[in-house]
Amino acid sequence: MLIVMRKNAHERELEDVKQYLVDHDFDFHQSTGANRTIIGVIGDPDTANRAELESKSGVHVIFKIPDET
Repeated sequence: MLIVMRKNAHERELEDVKQYLVDHDFDFHQSTGANRTIIGVIGDPDTANRAELESKSGVHVIFKIPDET
């Protein structure tokens, strides 16, 4: 799963998303670019409450990476 933060997301909003992931036993990798921060989530995305994550301040969009067939 990839979480794309809004361009104007504040550090506290990013920390809130990362704390949610830690609290729900996910690992993640943060990639910070000039305009966006993207969080690559490591773990089973089906165990995350996607609606709760999407509603967090600063989150732009969440992409689920499809399983290989």
